[in-house]
Amino acid sequence: MTARVLFVCTGNSARSQMAEAFVRHYAEDAFEAHSAGLEPKGIHPLTVRAMQEIGLDLSGQSSKSVLDYLGKVHFGYIVTLCADAEERCPIFPGLGQRLHWAFDDPAAFEGTHEARLDKFRQVRNQIDGQIRAWLEGQGVPIGPKPGAAQA
Repeated sequence: MTARVLFVCTGNSARSQMAEAFVRHYAEDAFEAHSAGLEPKGIHPLTVRAMQEIGLDLSGQSSKSVLDYLGKVHFGYIVTLCADAEERCPIFPGLGQRLHWAFDDPAAFEGTHEARLDKFRQVRNQIDGQIRAWLEGQGVPIGPKPGAAQA
């Protein structure tokens, strides 16, 4: 039986979408990954671009509210990815474990298009590292990083 994990941030537009995609890529057999936001805003176009650059397609994902899951789905893990989500995320009945990993919101970063894309890449890489470390700590075998050359 696979455990369910829910990644939560404020808008479900960047960080939680990235985390969901990484878990699906690395550990689809061990975890059923979901993401949601306190105030869903749709997936940010730079999130899609940053993930496409490493070969991960987000077309099967959508921006959802935590209320879509509350009281309807049991999660083994809920991971909040920002202080706002940590503070405001509702309590899920029967929750196995709640974790908090804080990452900057790349969607809030201001600057040129290229500077903003660089921020999305930076946060993507941080989330990737955190997901890999967490999965390894769970004893989940993980394959190559997305976008790595296949032998």
